[in-house]
Amino acid sequence: MQNKNNTLASLNKKFSFLITEFKNKLTESDSLNELMVLKSNFLGKKGKVTLEFNNIKKLNIEDRKQLGQQLNTIKYEISKLLDNKVAQLKSLKLETKSKHFFDVTLPGKNVGIGSRHPITITINLIENILSDFGFVTSTGPEIENDFFNFEALNIPKNHPARDMHDTFYLDEKMLLRTHTSSVQIHTMLNEKPPIKIMTPGKVYRCDSDPTHSPMFHQVEGLYIDKDVNFCHLKGLLIEFLQKLFDDKKIEIRFRPSYFPFTEPSAEIDIKFKGKWLEVLGCGIVHPNVLKNVSINHNKYSGFAFGLGVERLAMLKFGINDLKIFFENDLMFLSQFGVLR
Repeated sequence: MQNKNNTLASLNKKFSFLITEFKNKLTESDSLNELMVLKSNFLGKKGKVTLEFNNIKKLNIEDRKQLGQQLNTIKYEISKLLDNKVAQLKSLKLETKSKHFFDVTLPGKNVGIGSRHPITITINLIENILSDFGFVTSTGPEIENDFFNFEALNIPKNHPARDMHDTFYLDEKMLLRTHTSSVQIHTMLNEKPPIKIMTPGKVYRCDSDPTHSPMFHQVEGLYIDKDVNFCHLKGLLIEFLQKLFDDKKIEIRFRPSYFPFTEPSAEIDIKFKGKWLEVLGCGIVHPNVLKNVSINHNKYSGFAFGLGVERLAMLKFGINDLKIFFENDLMFLSQFGVLR
């Protein structure tokens, strides 16, 4: 009887040590592979718990029943501890992975990529309005020769516009265009009437102050056809300005003026905050210009007009300093809407 009690006490102590040993090794295991090895060492066919089940087979039924229940409890506890540890490691692995990787199948974020420049907005608006009147966009080189920039436009050799202080000359013959009227000459030389074009683009003049820049933007218009007269020009520009400033009641006046390439010529003012401000120049295409591009001035006539985009943008958006257009100030530019 004493031997039996000693045997049971020895086995109970062994079982207690078994679970303690497992918990210590479980704490040291930091990977799924190590847990698989640990499970095999304790619960596998040759594992320590399995061996103890084999050992108690030699005991009587009552002792086997008692010790078997203890071993089953130990087996269940070991299995539960293993499952918890496996879940913990998998969760940690997923969390670590999420910090360094991203799911490329997820929808992207809608990030603003910038805003349209007010000059671009104004040019687009002008082009949209003129396109409704049947004008098509035409472009040309910014580096021109004397013929296209001056001579063909009836600007004589002694005209002030040809002076060095007004024009950027690259050499004796080539220069940076001072207006987009040169595009009109290219078009009239290559196309036959009727011609109805608008010519947006950069132009260059030796001028710089709060309302002028050495580089600025122009949009010019040209219409050549039979029986075109000043009434057509006047009606077009009145409606154009009404649409541009979205004001049917805007006050507009035409003043006689002089341009070498138009005759008669006029400048157009609008009433803005109680003051008259010039916004564009216009006139009937001079017969000499038509002769220079081999268009019969007895058969065809036309009108032309030109406007400075920066000036119109300043009026439309309430901007006081021309130079802010060229400073790339993001706070200023962000006011004009985000592109998406």
